[in-house]
Amino acid sequence: MQKLAKDEIYKILNEKITNPETELVFNSEFELLVAVMLSAQCTDKRVNVVTKELYKKYNKPEHFAVMPQEKLEKLIHSCGFYKNKAKNIIAMSQKLLSDYNGQVPNNFEALCSLPGVGRKTANVVLIVAFNTPAMPVDTHIFRVSNRLGFANTNNVDECEEQLKKEFGYIKSEWGKLHHLILLHGRYVCKAINPDCENCYLTKYCKHYNKNKK
Repeated sequence: MQKLAKDEIYKILNEKITNPETELVFNSEFELLVAVMLSAQCTDKRVNVVTKELYKKYNKPEHFAVMPQEKLEKLIHSCGFYKNKAKNIIAMSQKLLSDYNGQVPNNFEALCSLPGVGRKTANVVLIVAFNTPAMPVDTHIFRVSNRLGFANTNNVDECEEQLKKEFGYIKSEWGKLHHLILLHGRYVCKAINPDCENCYLTKYCKHYNKNKK
């Protein structure tokens, strides 16, 4: 895509989306990490409902490291995939205590060494907690990037690399760009029945221009 078009899209998104930040609610790097792990295949809104109560009593790795898995499963049940999430959160907390003095590490490799933490989760923690340039790709980023032409791939990892290449000239703003694209996908460019009538990017959208009558 031409730089002029990318710049224009970025400008429009900046104008239309006034608060390009994560919608997850947290008060520490650890709370953010747990929330992102819970958000897999789950909405941020639901995660916030769960963590609002969860974090009142349990909000440190020391709390989760010794918690019976069955207990945590009940506390996070409505987030879905609760068995695996509970298992991973407990193991992640134990590794933080044993290997990182209970502190969430601030580099990609260390984050990915934690149980249940993959590329997307690690990258989200990097941009949100540590303001480190990264390009997390979730379902919204993947969909919008392909529709707009930032990426052309069926592979999430390739999408991440293509986005980083396309926007390498504004690397310091990757975190903001991530949230702009994500929020546009969440509220306008939806997977089913995208709101093309009220979309401000149809001029640049491959999906729209291919399918319009």
